[in-house]
Order: sequence, then structure tokens, then C-alpha cells
Amino acid sequence: MADILIPEFMDEAAVERLKASFSVHYEPELHTDAGRFAAAIADCRALIVRNGTQVRGAPLAAAARLEVVGRLGVGLDNIDVEACAARGIAVIPATGANAISVAELVIGAIIVLMRGAYFVTDRIRAGEWPRQQMVGREIFGKTLGIVGFGNVGSAVAERARALGMVVQAHDPYVPDTHPQWAEKGAVPASLERVLAESDVLSLHVPLTDETRGMIGAAELARLRPGAIVINTARGSVVDEQALADALRSGQVAAAFVDVFAREPFDPASPLATAPNVILTPHLGAMTAESNARVCTMICDAVTAHLQRPGR
Repeated sequence: MADILIPEFMDEAAVERLKASFSVHYEPELHTDAGRFAAAIADCRALIVRNGTQVRGAPLAAAARLEVVGRLGVGLDNIDVEACAARGIAVIPATGANAISVAELVIGAIIVLMRGAYFVTDRIRAGEWPRQQMVGREIFGKTLGIVGFGNVGSAVAERARALGMVVQAHDPYVPDTHPQWAEKGAVPASLERVLAESDVLSLHVPLTDETRGMIGAAELARLRPGAIVINTARGSVVDEQALADALRSGQVAAAFVDVFAREPFDPASPLATAPNVILTPHLGAMTAESNARVCTMICDAVTAHLQRPGR
């Protein structure tokens, strides 16, 4: 029996800090063994997960002593938040701790895809000199459309503005009068306007019933011809078949996709054979610095929750 169960990777220093005050069961691959995970969760007071552990259904129902779930990240689609709330189980995401890492990945992807010059190494090694074929585009003066203007979206906006991009964003949950718009140099806009006027579309929304499939064939058709699409949010926000089709037709010039409807990536996905797309394994937040911040934040939050007066 352990006070805290950690069935996915966590920074070792944070694990050791937890062990100083609690009994801890740390097994980074435990989430892949449904039977052993269900047995282990039954008696713990706290659970700390990334996005690979499904905190729902029978295992959650059997966790009779569970008081708090710490999420090493911000997406909560792998956690039955409503069921946790009904039982008084606190769910604590690492809000803001990974925003810098994701934002930097997005900015890097924009530069790489707009310029296009980073894909010819093998041709150079083979003796080719495709200089005239690799005339790319500057990002200066281009319009970046952001869908979702929370911690990550606003961090992307701030960095894009510093590089001379025009930024407009859609987020129905951030009022047009909120000071964050001016602070980050972005203009609030409807989704229709963002789609119609953006040279680059970057998605930063959680996966909910409202956002599932929000970017499909119709939305991609509204983009400026030759636009770039970047998804570091959740895979199911974008229709993968529609994106693959748009890449093949040239309506979308290129895409960067870090998240997928099925993870690990399904080789049968339409994106597996789509042209002009960079695929990465859900690593937007995976930097050494971000991991340390996220783990420290959740370590402190879970400790504070379990050590509340009267516990």
C-alpha cells in the first residue's frame, strides 16, 4: 500500500522529495499494464499521471482512498474530471508550467515550414545544389492565427509578435476586453476570420465535446491557399483525413503535427503518407526545463493537498 502512485515517468528529484514525506510507488511503465495498475490504484491517496494513464472507469471506481490526481501537464482528456468531482477528488494540472516549451516548438515549426530550406540535407550530401528550388517565405509580416488563447496560445503570440508576425486569435472564453490581448500583441477575432486571414494556423485548445473535430474539411478549405497548419493541442481536434487531403491538394502547404487521434501514432493514419508534414511524438512539453517545472509544481501541489490540516 502506498500513499502516492506514480505510474508514468516523473523527474527523479521530485519523486525523492515525495518519498521524504510519503510512501511512494513509482513505476514509470505501470500504466501500460491495466491489471496491475487497477490493483495498485485501489489503495493510494494520490495519483500522479501524464497523458498515458486513463483515470476513469473501473480503476477509478475502485480507488476508494483516492483524494487527489496530479496531472504532469495540462490536458485533462485522460481523466474523468466529472467523476472525480462527484467524489470530492481534486484534479490538479500543471497549468502554465510547460507553456514555454510548447511555444518554442511552435515557433520553430513555423520557421522551418515557412522557409522550407531544412529538408534538403540528403540532396546536398548526394551532390545536388537545389538552391533555386528552395526559395522559401519569411515569417515577418505574415499573419498567425491562434485558436485558443490560454497560457500556451498567448506564449506563442508573444514570441511571434517579437518576430514581426501579425497575430490574431480566437478564444470565446477570453473576453475582448481582457488585458492579455494587448499584453501579448494579439487581436481577438472570430474563428471564421482567423481561418480566412491566416498564413499560419496554430491550435491550442483542450479536447472537449466542443473542440473535437473542430478543424475539418470545411475549415481547412477556408484557409488561405498555401497556409501552414500546426497542431500541438490534441489530435482529435483536427480531422486527420481532411488534413491529409488538404496537404495532397496543396490547399495546405505544410503541417506540423505533434498530437494524434491515436497515440502512439497509428501507421494506418492518413497522415502517414501525406506530403509536406512533420510528425513528432507528442513532445511539445518535453524539455528538461519544462519537465522539472511541471514535476516540481505537481509535487508541491500534491504534498500540500495531502498535508492539509485535519488530514
